Order: sequence, then structure tokens, then C-alpha cells
Amino acid sequence: MKMVMAIVKPFKLDDVREALAEVGVQGITVTEVKGFGRQRGHTELYRGAEYVVDFLPKIKLEVAVTDDLLERVVEAIQKSASSGKIGDGKIFVWQLDQVVRIRTGELDADAL
Repeated sequence: MKMVMAIVKPFKLDDVREALAEVGVQGITVTEVKGFGRQRGHTELYRGAEYVVDFLPKIKLEVAVTDDLLERVVEAIQKSASSGKIGDGKIFVWQLDQVVRIRTGELDADAL
């Protein structure tokens, strides 16, 4: 099993959610976050004063998947979140050692 975490632009959330549903993902966790990478923020004008916005709004998606679904999930996120511009985001994947469904006690793939 793997945990897939993706950082994407907020307006891409619906596209990514739909793409994940199409490949069979049943649940995701979504968190509103702020950050920057190579994009480095931008400047804005407010009431005549210019200021720097260092941290940009992003969406963090977390999806636990079985190994056989991993490649389709990563591909779905990459295709649906891409705009071709800087700041599209990143996808991180790491190993899950154990998953337990709290209500029933089911383990691993059964718990997903």
C-alpha cells in the first residue's frame, strides 16, 4: 500500500477529485495549505501599497491506495492538475506499513 500526497492549485481541486473517482479512488483527505516552491510568491497592490505575498494558497490531497492502483492515481493527478505553468504542484508517494479501520478493525487493503 502507498500514501499519495499531492499539492495542487486550489482551482484544480474539482478536476483532480473527478479524475480520482474515475480511476476508482473511494476517499481522499483535502487540506487547505499555504506554501511556495520555485514560484516564490508574487506582489500585490492593496490600497495603493505594494506588498509581497510569500505563501500562496494551495490544496493538499492525501490518498491511501493499493499498489496496483498507484500508477493510475499518480497519472490521474498529474494530468488533471497540470496547467503547464509554474506552481502546478508536486506529488509525493511513500510506503504505508499498516492501515486499520477504527470502526471494524479491518486491516490494510480491506481498511481502505
